[in-house]
Amino acid sequence: MWVNHRVMLTAAAGAMGTALAVGVAFAPAASASANPSFVGGSSTITTVASTIPTNGDVNPYGVAVVSRSKDRLHKGDVLVSNFNDKANTQGTGTTIVEVAPNHHVRVFAQINAARLPGACPGGIGLTTALAVLGNDWVVVGSLPTVAGNPATSKAGCLLVLNSEGRVVETFHGHGINGPWDMTAASRRGISDLFVTNVLNGTVAAGGKVVHHGTVERLTVTTPEHGLPRLIAETTIGSGFAAETNSSALVIGPTGVGLDRNGTLYVADTLNDRIAAIPDALLRRHSAGTGITVSQHGAIQGPLGVTVAPGGDILTVNSLNGNLVEITPAGRQVAVKTLDTSGSPAGAGALFGLAVAPHGNGVYFVDDATNTLDLLH
Repeated sequence: MWVNHRVMLTAAAGAMGTALAVGVAFAPAASASANPSFVGGSSTITTVASTIPTNGDVNPYGVAVVSRSKDRLHKGDVLVSNFNDKANTQGTGTTIVEVAPNHHVRVFAQINAARLPGACPGGIGLTTALAVLGNDWVVVGSLPTVAGNPATSKAGCLLVLNSEGRVVETFHGHGINGPWDMTAASRRGISDLFVTNVLNGTVAAGGKVVHHGTVERLTVTTPEHGLPRLIAETTIGSGFAAETNSSALVIGPTGVGLDRNGTLYVADTLNDRIAAIPDALLRRHSAGTGITVSQHGAIQGPLGVTVAPGGDILTVNSLNGNLVEITPAGRQVAVKTLDTSGSPAGAGALFGLAVAPHGNGVYFVDDATNTLDLLH
C-alpha cells in the first residue's frame, strides 16, 4: 500500500529466529477487567522468516494460517501474499509464500495473469485478502495496477487456488471491485467470504475522498471434489471512505474479523475507526458503515484486523506501527509497538495479521523488513 516501504533486500531481511523487546503502552481506559488482555503479557517479537520469494516480490500483505495438511499445504504453516514486484511496484505482486514455524519458506503459488482460468480485470496484484477455506481451497484478492499508478487500478478479482497452489477459478463482478482484505467462515461444504472493496468510484475521483467503500458477503461452495461455485452475494456494509493516494495507492476499508456471535469488525482506515456490522452471516441488507466500536486514541490508520480467542479485536495501524487490542465494548486495553522504523515511526509497515495456533501469539507481516514475525 505504501510506496516508500523502505524495502530491505539485505540478509538482515531474512534473519531467522531473531528476537527483540517490544514497547508496551496502555490506553487510559485500560482498567482492570474480568477478561485479561490477549496481548498484554506479550513482550517479544520473533522474526520467523523473510517473505521475499525467489522472484523478488516484496511488500507482504495477507496472512492466513493453514489448519490442516493436504498436498502443498502443511498444518501450522502461514501463507503470505505479496503486493509488489521486485522493483517495489505496487499492485504487481504475484506470489504467495508458505512459511513454516521452523523458518522454512517456499513458494506456494506464483500466479501468471496470462494463464488464468477466468477473468480478472486488470491482471494480478495480490492484496491482503487471503483466506484458507474448508476442504483446503485458498482464496486471494487481486487489485492490479500498471506500473503502480493509482489511476490505472482495476477491479481485479478473487483467485481460487487448490491445495497444490494452482489457480482453478476466478470470481469477478458481483460487487468485487478492488478486493482489499477478507476473512471467511466455513462450514460443511459452504464458506462465506467477507470482502472489503475500495475502488467504487475511487479512481474516477482522482485522489478525493469518496464514500462508496463496501463489504460484500460472498457465499461459495467448497466441495471436496469439483470446483467452488459462487452462489450468493450480499452487500452488508457500504458508504466507507476511500481515496487513491500517491504513496499508499488506495486507502479505504481494510481489515475484517468475525467473532463467534456473527459480528463482523471492519477497519475504517481513513476515519481511524473500528466498526461493527451485527448479524454479518445472516443479514440481507447493508448496515451502512456499521456501529462505531472504538475510534481515535491509539487507533491511527487501522489496516489488518483479527479477533482474539477471548473476543477482543486486534488491529494493526498504518500510521504508528502499533497493534491495538480493543474490547467489544470499545475499550483500548493494550497497545504493542511492532515497528519503529520510518518517519513517522512505524508508518506503512503493518498489514495482515492472524492469531497463531492454540493462541500462542499473533503472526504479522512487516513491510519495512519484508518478514513474517510473531508477537508472543
